[in-house]
Amino acid sequence: MENLLLEVNGIDVFYGDVQALANVSIQVEQGAIVALVGANGAGKSTLLKTIAGVKQPSRGDILFQNQPLCGRRAEQVANMGIVLVPEGRGLFANLTVLENLKLGAYPVKARAHLQESLNRAFELFPVLKERVSQKAGALSGGQQQMLAIARALMAMPDLLMLDEPSLGLSPLISKEIFELIHTLNERGTTILLVEQNVNQALKIAQNAYVMKTGSIEMQGSGLELLANPEVQEAYIGKRWSKT
Repeated sequence: MENLLLEVNGIDVFYGDVQALANVSIQVEQGAIVALVGANGAGKSTLLKTIAGVKQPSRGDILFQNQPLCGRRAEQVANMGIVLVPEGRGLFANLTVLENLKLGAYPVKARAHLQESLNRAFELFPVLKERVSQKAGALSGGQQQMLAIARALMAMPDLLMLDEPSLGLSPLISKEIFELIHTLNERGTTILLVEQNVNQALKIAQNAYVMKTGSIEMQGSGLELLANPEVQEAYIGKRWSKT
């Protein structure tokens, strides 16, 4: 496949004796939004963590821009251009907005573009510019999510992975987050999205995978899966707890 950015091939992942992923394979094309959806315990977050180097597979391989990822530490994966915004955001609550953003420019390639990336972050998120000296822990939930995404963008990622970006947010703020994801993608950012709001995720995703109990159950375009009666019955309009 041309323009293939990420390829996950038949990986198994365990937590001790418990298997979290079984023979999972996905592909992410350059410039696409790819959604991972599924119920609680499906393995979505584990897959993102494995791609990011936080977990290691016991079988299979992962290729990013044709380079192997398995065996690399998380900081090495980040330097290669993959950045994960985890559920819960992972902000440094006692540091200011600006300090959190600067920490995002950790990868070597991003350090020389710090000011340029800050300007971009403040253009995308004007509210962060207004609160640049405020501590991250004092921000609202929506503002914290914006800061987490902005911090990830400071790393100049080739692949941005978002784990439940709308979780715990009001419908209005969730709508803003989805609009932002769409805007980032239109500007060229490739996105791998785990999201509890299946309806919205499939609407903006070019491709998508449905996970169930650690395996891929279905795949197709976002709109194909959105129209699938099984997906509608199982997920659309329902809410569940996080993987």
